[in-house]
Amino acid sequence: MAAPQPADVAGLSYEEARDELVKIVAELEQGAATLEHSLALWERGEALATRCEEWLIGAKARLDAARASAQPGGSAQ
Repeated sequence: MAAPQPADVAGLSYEEARDELVKIVAELEQGAATLEHSLALWERGEALATRCEEWLIGAKARLDAARASAQPGGSAQ
């Protein structure tokens, strides 16, 4: 089970979370941040990655449902 996310991460769209995560990864790769700041960035990145995964799982479920309803014998809406 995933850890609870801060409200500001939970409200982000997939694109917003992904874009912020890309920035965090770039900053961490530079290696210029202090240890404390690096840990904070890492924690934020983990929350953002979880948020992106939630969006992708939801999108997959919607696609699966659409495919199922399009199959012969599926429920058309």
